[in-house]
This record gives sequence, C-alpha cells and structure tokens, in this order.
Amino acid sequence: MARPPVASPADKVRVKTMMPPGHVRAPAYLRGKIGVIERPLGEFGNPELLAYGHTDGPKKPLYRVRFTMAEIWGDAAETPTDTIDAEIYGHWLEPAP
Repeated sequence: MARPPVASPADKVRVKTMMPPGHVRAPAYLRGKIGVIERPLGEFGNPELLAYGHTDGPKKPLYRVRFTMAEIWGDAAETPTDTIDAEIYGHWLEPAP
C-alpha cells in the first residue's frame, strides 16, 4: 500500500476539497483548511467502503490533525489561537505549503 507523503507529527496538511457522493468521513467545514499532524493513529479499514459492506479494501492511515480557529472561521473566530483536533484518514490529506 502506498503511504501518503504526510505521516509525521508537525507536518502541515490540507484537507482535500473533494465532494464525493455517499458516506464520507471528512467534515465539510474542514475541507480546504490547513492544519498540522498532531499524531498518527494507525491503520484501519476505510469507513467509506465499510459503510457499504465492502470489507476487503486496503487499510487506510488515520491521523489526528490540529486546526486553529483562525484557519477554520477566519475573522469570525472568537479566540483565533484556540484549536480543534479532528481524526482524518490519509486519503483526505495532501501536503500544505
């Protein structure tokens, strides 16, 4: 299985802006946003396939990604330096500048 180029703590990543139909596991409000890998969580079955009973797909790496409120909400953030962590599968992440 090919590993994504983002797999280490402190790597900057962007959540892809894909809008596929069906059961997706990346929150829409985080798509296109930049965060940092807080830590890898291991490899698990792809929940987007498991939701439809497909149990034979390859495992996907799961990461805890940290975002600032300023990144998510922009000027509307009440406390811009506060953070939120989200668990996001590697196929939803790409390296960020």
